[in-house]
Amino acid sequence: MNLKNSIVNTVHNDVAATHKVSKVRLYLMQGLYLLTFLTLGYSSWSEIISPSELWGPYDGVAYSFWAAFATLMGLGIRYPMPMLPLLLLQLFYKSVWLLGIYLPLWSTGQLDADFDGFLKPFAIAIPIDLIVIPWGYVFKNYIKSSPK
Repeated sequence: MNLKNSIVNTVHNDVAATHKVSKVRLYLMQGLYLLTFLTLGYSSWSEIISPSELWGPYDGVAYSFWAAFATLMGLGIRYPMPMLPLLLLQLFYKSVWLLGIYLPLWSTGQLDADFDGFLKPFAIAIPIDLIVIPWGYVFKNYIKSSPK
């Protein structure tokens, strides 16, 4: 399949998918894509371009992931339904961090100040993701549907 057909099919599938989700939901999704693109994109790309400190390998991986993730969220502004897996990824990685990292450390009194900087944005983002993600569409198209 050539690039032109691929682009036409993507746009056609996006248009078809948007008819299955309300306009309000699409606007909410686009708003969340935009918010993430601007906020996470600015902070991660700023740090990559001009690091505030010497990084270890995990810091480099984290900032690279966030910069790539934020940049891809920019595509979600134009193509909200095809980029829906990014919202699912955002929900799941933040939920895993909150439940698997933060809460166990909090319950044993082992938290340091670095964790508090992540708690508030993650605790705010998780409910927003839960509200914005079109769960009926996710169930129908990702969980219930059989592979083609």
